[in-house]
Amino acid sequence: MKTLRIALIGAGYIADYHARGLQTLDGVEMTSVVSGQLANAKKFAQKYDIPHAYDSIAEVVADDRIDAVIISTPNAFHAPYAIEFLQSGKDVFLEKPMAMDALEGQQIQDIAVQTGNLVMVGHMWRFDADTDCVKQSIESGRLGKIFKTKGYGIHENWGPSGWFTKQELAGGGALADMGVHAIDTVRYLLGDPLPVKVYARIATHFGDYDVDDTGILMITWDNGTESIIESGWWHPHMDGPEASTGLYGTKGYASLFPTFLKLTKGEESSETITPELPERTEHCDQVIYTNQMAHFVDCIRTRSTPVPGIKEGMVVLQIVDAAYESSKSGEAVKIGR
Repeated sequence: MKTLRIALIGAGYIADYHARGLQTLDGVEMTSVVSGQLANAKKFAQKYDIPHAYDSIAEVVADDRIDAVIISTPNAFHAPYAIEFLQSGKDVFLEKPMAMDALEGQQIQDIAVQTGNLVMVGHMWRFDADTDCVKQSIESGRLGKIFKTKGYGIHENWGPSGWFTKQELAGGGALADMGVHAIDTVRYLLGDPLPVKVYARIATHFGDYDVDDTGILMITWDNGTESIIESGWWHPHMDGPEASTGLYGTKGYASLFPTFLKLTKGEESSETITPELPERTEHCDQVIYTNQMAHFVDCIRTRSTPVPGIKEGMVVLQIVDAAYESSKSGEAVKIGR
C-alpha cells in the first residue's frame, strides 16, 4: 500500500482534530504544516512529529511528492488555496464552508473537473453515529413522511473572535460558521433533497463586528419538507447543541441531540425509544473527525468521489447566499428555478 503524503494548511483549533484522525490511519504520513505564523507551524509540527513547517503554501504547492492537503484556514483562503493545490495535482479537503460564496465554490468545481482531482468538504456530522441512527429510522419509514424540521447551530453565552468576526475573511458570521452545520445535517437526514426557496431574517445583536450573530431561516426542499434553521453566537439559550435537529413525521418524531424517537400509537399515546449509541466524550467527538479523514483517505486510494464533496458543499453555499439575499430584500429567494 502506497504511503499517502498529506500536508495540513492551517494550524488552528480544528487542525488538531484532523491531525489526530490522520495519526490513526495506516499508510498515511503528515509531511508538512503551514501557518501564517511560522512559530505556530513549528509548534504544531513538533506536536505531531511532522517534518516540515512553513509560513507559505508555496513549498507545498511545488512538492510533487505530496498527494493531498487539508485546508483549515480562514474562509477567504479556501477557494484560492484549493485552486492552487488542485492545479498542482493534489487532492483537497476543505473545512466548511467550502468557500466564501457559491461563485467561489463554482470556481473550485470548474478546476476540479479540469484537473480530475478530488475535493471533500468538512461537513462532519455525516460521520456521526447518532446522526446515522436517526437517518436510518427516517429511511425505514417508521416516522412516515417528514413534513417539518427544526435545526440549530448556536453558541450559548459564547462566540468566536479573530477572523470569524471579519467579513473580509469569513464571508459571513454565525450563519456561515454554525448555521451551515444545521443546514447540511438536516439535508443529510432527509436524503439530500435540493432547496427550492429560502426565506431568512439575519441580524447582529451582540457584537461590534460586520458579520451576523443571529439568524432564522426557512428552507423549502423539493421533497415538500419545510426546515427551520437557527444560527447564532452569544445567545442566552439554545434549544439544542450544534447540529441538533427535530424531525416531524406523520407517524412520529425524531430528535438528534438528545437522540430519541417518539412514535405515535394513537390519539393519546406514544412510544419513546432511546437507541443504544456509543458514549460521547464531547459533543463534537474526535471519532467524527477520524471517520471523516478515513473517508477522505479511502477516496484518494480508490479515486472515488467524496461525499460530502463539491456537490454537497455547493448546495450549502447556495442556501447561505440565498439567506443573506432574502434578509436584505425581505422576500423569499428561489434557488435553481
